[in-house]
Amino acid sequence: MSPSPTADTSVRVAWADDARGIAEVQVAAWRTAYADLLPPGVLDSMAADDVAAAWHASLTNAKDARNRALVALERNRIVGFAITGPAADPDCDPVADGEIAELTVLPDERSKGHGSRLLQACVDTLVADRFTRAVLWLASTDDALREFLTQAGWAPDSAHRELDLHGDGTVTVKQIRLHTTIA
Repeated sequence: MSPSPTADTSVRVAWADDARGIAEVQVAAWRTAYADLLPPGVLDSMAADDVAAAWHASLTNAKDARNRALVALERNRIVGFAITGPAADPDCDPVADGEIAELTVLPDERSKGHGSRLLQACVDTLVADRFTRAVLWLASTDDALREFLTQAGWAPDSAHRELDLHGDGTVTVKQIRLHTTIA
């Protein structure tokens, strides 16, 4: 019996050249994830070129060495990304508390292990940066992400917030914060 083929998947630190691939994942994933939360015009106006330019600038000029972008790969194609760094919330300790600011996988690539690999890489990165606790904000309506994280040992910590995306109260997103001990 011949061995079954294995997928060529990995996670690595993002490079500036990954900006376009990350932007394409972000636009596609956000159009699905936020379809019920944001007006269609907001999502339709997202252009991968504009998002890629912002990613390129971010990846070439990190403000803190502990701010990192990670990419999940299927062969050489970016199928997900994550962002880690110090937690910025006023009730968090920026020395002890790290944050996963984004954890995104293409909708068609979910349930293939990319999210688990990304999450583990985020935790490993935060531990390497000497954080002892990790936090992550998610939309209060994102039951799939919440279930994924709670199955991985994360729990709500009672923090919540409402983001006002336009600054005028017309587009808001309610979020909850999950946390886990990582040291």
